[in-house]
Amino acid sequence: MLLLLGLCLGLPLCTGSQEEARSLGDTSEQVGLRVPRQLRLLQRLKTKPLMAEFSVKSTIISRYAFTTVSCKMLNRASEDQDVEFQMQIPAAAFVTNFTTLIGDKVYQGEITEREKKNGDRVKEKRNKTTEDNGDQGTDMFKASLVIPSKDKAIFLLSYEELLQRRLGKYEHIISVRPQQLVGRLTVEVTVLERSGLEGLEVLPLRNSRQKGSARAEDDSGPPPSTAINQNETFAKVVFKPNVVQQAKIAQNGILGDFIIRYDVNRELRVGDIQVLNGYFVHYFAPKDLPPLPKNVVFVLDSSASMVGTKLQQTRDALTTILHDLRPQDHFSIIGFSNRIKVWKDHLVPVTPSNVIDGKFYIHLMSPSGGTDINGALQAAIRLLNNYVSHNDIEDRSVSLVIFLTDGKPTVGETHGPKILNNTKEAAQGQICIFTVGIGNDVDFKLLEKLSLDNCGLTRRVHEEEDAGAQLIGFYDEIRTPLLSDIRIDYPSGLVEHATKTVFPNYFNGSEIVIAGKLVDKKTDQLHVEVTASNSKKFVILKTDVPVEPQKVGSGVPGSPSSRGDGEEDPNHIERLWSYLTVKGLLSSWVQSDNEQEKERLRQKAQDLAMSYHFLTPFTSMKLKKLLLHEDTLEVARGMSAVTGPETVMQSLRGSTMQPGPTLKKPYDPKIKLSKTSVDGDPHFVVDFPLSKLTVCFNIDGQPGDILQLVSDHMGSGVTVNGELIGAPAPPNGHKKQRTYFRTITILVNRPERSYLEITPSRVILDGGDRLVLPCNQSMVVGSRGLEVAVSANANVTVTIQGTIAFVVLIHLYKKPAPFQRNHLGFYISNSKGLSSNCHGLLGQFLNQEAKLTEKPAGHSKNLTNSPLPQTEGMSETILQVKEHRVPVVWKQRKIYNGDEQIDCWFARNNAAKLIDGVYKDYLASHPFDTDTTLGQGGSTGSEPSSIN
Repeated sequence: MLLLLGLCLGLPLCTGSQEEARSLGDTSEQVGLRVPRQLRLLQRLKTKPLMAEFSVKSTIISRYAFTTVSCKMLNRASEDQDVEFQMQIPAAAFVTNFTTLIGDKVYQGEITEREKKNGDRVKEKRNKTTEDNGDQGTDMFKASLVIPSKDKAIFLLSYEELLQRRLGKYEHIISVRPQQLVGRLTVEVTVLERSGLEGLEVLPLRNSRQKGSARAEDDSGPPPSTAINQNETFAKVVFKPNVVQQAKIAQNGILGDFIIRYDVNRELRVGDIQVLNGYFVHYFAPKDLPPLPKNVVFVLDSSASMVGTKLQQTRDALTTILHDLRPQDHFSIIGFSNRIKVWKDHLVPVTPSNVIDGKFYIHLMSPSGGTDINGALQAAIRLLNNYVSHNDIEDRSVSLVIFLTDGKPTVGETHGPKILNNTKEAAQGQICIFTVGIGNDVDFKLLEKLSLDNCGLTRRVHEEEDAGAQLIGFYDEIRTPLLSDIRIDYPSGLVEHATKTVFPNYFNGSEIVIAGKLVDKKTDQLHVEVTASNSKKFVILKTDVPVEPQKVGSGVPGSPSSRGDGEEDPNHIERLWSYLTVKGLLSSWVQSDNEQEKERLRQKAQDLAMSYHFLTPFTSMKLKKLLLHEDTLEVARGMSAVTGPETVMQSLRGSTMQPGPTLKKPYDPKIKLSKTSVDGDPHFVVDFPLSKLTVCFNIDGQPGDILQLVSDHMGSGVTVNGELIGAPAPPNGHKKQRTYFRTITILVNRPERSYLEITPSRVILDGGDRLVLPCNQSMVVGSRGLEVAVSANANVTVTIQGTIAFVVLIHLYKKPAPFQRNHLGFYISNSKGLSSNCHGLLGQFLNQEAKLTEKPAGHSKNLTNSPLPQTEGMSETILQVKEHRVPVVWKQRKIYNGDEQIDCWFARNNAAKLIDGVYKDYLASHPFDTDTTLGQGGSTGSEPSSIN
């Protein structure tokens, strides 16, 4: 079976540190004392890495799903820490991208050829990912790495899959198992179906695929905090539980599977054909046809290993299935261990007395002996062949074997290839074998190949699961055959490289999917011919389907838009074609016994997988370290959906009913700034207009530090943080390094929560919807009292409720010197809406006044407008702000707000006597942290960080 990767994010809860904290908290209550800040700091330093954000975004376009998992981890400890992440992904999916960002280092996954003997595992020094075997329809992707002290890591995993229709519905399943409570957890699924949506529903969280403590609050309906927004062809589902809601579902962070189920409208009997840029897909799922009679033999393992619950569950399931057989069906039952026990030596019709006898025979089965798989299969095929050959069957019927076992062959023929060959020769392509493997000891590869060789399907049931329920569910998928011997033809001169076009059976509630390439993209119609057998007659469907070729970026629903960087977005139908083609090659490779043929299939599948970046058994993924310029790094962080969904959604916003940011006209205003700002190295400037005083100071931080600039979370609901990036100092300078702001993050908590992340290359606005704005284009977006205006490559203005305005200047260098970095400057343009309790490195001064208490020698009496008569920095005076008395000197400073320079009073030593507390009190743990130990503007909690 396919081994796939899947991204990870699983870290155990920090139970040890939580218990320590709880213990300390209890002690402090008993003695009535607060825990000292230093002790709290030590506690935080000992904590394990924190998952700040876990986000899954899926875009389903015509049944083809693009999924991106994104996770941000923070290491708050004083030493490097190992972490392991894990993510279950569907076994049918192909991983297409895995990227890791650790600090400023980017490791990009690269799909390469896998060596034939022992395939490469994804490794890069101490950072690695591994592949695990599938787990009941899923595979586990794991990534282990080291996060440096006080640093962060971001993981991006993308995978693609074609949704399978079963029992009349498509199911899209997303594993939500971060293994710890997450500050910001989001699952967002967008569905676009041109044919029209029907019966969309969100199921309760399901946790049957992995043991955990999950429990739903209700037995039915969507999980709590799920929002559904849909129209005829579009649906958007968002699952966004807060920490309290997560804890009610599962304290350990294993919430379970988030499942969306839906079907589409079907009108044409010949099916739905879609064309895009020279590729087509044909969905064929006829309905309202009379069912075909079926001849079925149930083969049940009754060896000693089936003793107990497994056999009892299987008995009960077969009893239910016998009651479901139709009057026109015929059946028989075989039990096998080291002996083959046939209930009847011929197939019998479905009558009440035969069903009762069959039930009685099943319940008399007792487990004993070994496992003769070959003998049981031969007996079942013999029964079916004899029935078909010795009876004059007017109706066309379907012959099936439903085979269930929990072990490996131990009696009779035990050599797997010989069993396969014997079965294939006996069945002669006329009998389909459906296999169910129970438990961990079963030879699942043998069962899988038995089904592949004989037009069937296979299912795996794990030890802890209900074998009976699984068997009934499996039978339900094949209980109603509608067509047999199906063949779908297209004109050979118009279509090339079509996927599988011949199918033995079509069962009600399933779907046949074919994809191919058009020889001529300008073809205006496609002839389709379907031939099949149904009941007493042949079915022939012929039609000419109008083809309306559409190019990527045409703006129609379901078509991706242009990237704008010279590259076209992926064609989802082309990727669906490549997905089906690789799947077909892999199945053919498994079935083939010819070494030359297997090598040809392997090479063809490998070449196609590498071309489309699919991780398969014939390809591997290696992590490649990217050496990026700062701007390039920021762009790379936005490439979480490398396969296209993000850009698809950008083009769809105007054509759907999604609420959220709306695009307005381009924006290029004349910016008027106040002096209160932080810019450059960074240099802080505070303007006291009533006193006509300007004060300035420097902060010499470290790269990666996140500084709290404005902290008014409990007042106006606004928080502004800035993250530093480092650069070497200029030659002959007194500093060891320079620091600049590379990211400004703004959290707006009222009236609804919105997150804003600004870098020199882009702006991400994440509120009801996620919008990415490039900084090289002028535009304005507005949503819920928040307006963001971008002036191309110049500045970003953020206006909140009309009473708060910030301006972020963008500083770009065409040919930067070694000590220069593209960076940002932050200016407070309007602070009227900020509360009196506002704090932060800039915010604490907004509602204060300052005065000079001593006259500097040699200066004029007007201390507020000194003409600077002597050498800069030589005169010293005392500045009083709040209750602080701060020695200051007179300086002239360059400022980037349009003035060449300003006069200001400069506070030395990192503003040690000017600001409340010390520099470390203003360090945030992550970009959207609202917690502060100073002032009254902070909160006891903190907001999650943004996904870049």
